[in-house]
Amino acid sequence: MADNDTRAVMGRPEDYTVDGLLPHLALAEGPSRGAVRVFSGESQLQRYRRTFGGQLMAQALVAAGRTVEGSSSDRLVHSVHTTFLAGGDDARPVDLLVEPLADGRSFSVRRVRVEQDGALLATLQLSFQAASEGMEHADPMPDVPGPEGVPDVASALAGVPEPYAVVTLLHGPIELRHVEGNLYSGAPQPNPSQSVWLKAREALPDDPLVHAAYLLYASDYSILEPALRAHGIAWSDPRLRQASLDHAMWFHRAGRADEWVLHSLHSPSGSGGRGLGMGRMYAADGRLLASVAQEGMLRLKT
Repeated sequence: MADNDTRAVMGRPEDYTVDGLLPHLALAEGPSRGAVRVFSGESQLQRYRRTFGGQLMAQALVAAGRTVEGSSSDRLVHSVHTTFLAGGDDARPVDLLVEPLADGRSFSVRRVRVEQDGALLATLQLSFQAASEGMEHADPMPDVPGPEGVPDVASALAGVPEPYAVVTLLHGPIELRHVEGNLYSGAPQPNPSQSVWLKAREALPDDPLVHAAYLLYASDYSILEPALRAHGIAWSDPRLRQASLDHAMWFHRAGRADEWVLHSLHSPSGSGGRGLGMGRMYAADGRLLASVAQEGMLRLKT
């Protein structure tokens, strides 16, 4: 369970910095354990002092991809299924244990255990597919204002003191522009849907695995926001307790994470102290790149 207590008093001082993501994807490989290949990577510092689920997923994808022949060119990731089990320490590295489950003519499947100091933080199952022809269709991209006409988070939060996770949002690896306004300060108008433009803040190498890892990382930023927006709840609400439970992402078409991507989001249900978020990622030219789903614990402490 990737937990996140939103109370600012639990966070770091405002003068800490958030690293770019690329250095954290430069994984070191250690001795194998039989058929299991072992990688390690550094964690990103976070305001709330816990590992970010998006970082763990991105690192797991890169680790798994490095064990798949041709995964950076021909055999690309098409699905990632994650179960979060425990929060980790963002000042400590993580280990990624990659187990090969299948290598067929078209598909390769890997299971990844994400561990820290022997504790299991998350498990993932990832599938990669060789390029293939087939039937094509896709939902059209919603008609929303383009990113140029939507304020970035820095502009939207100008003059607002102590916004939630301020450093990560303003200086982290992903730039976010909320079409309907952000949820970092002030209660939003109740609505179970929203759209967010996003892209990497830096130019990325021409490696499909890196771009997929960035999109997977970015998908964890806003996926539960429609479940909060449905009830007019902001991230800054001191009553809020949130934890990611599980996350799934299906990659339909290759895209670049250093170009604008529209994340169209909707929450079809909230019940039992949990909220479900579903998203679709579109390239700016309208191509449907990926579909996303996450269920998380969302509770208001009384």
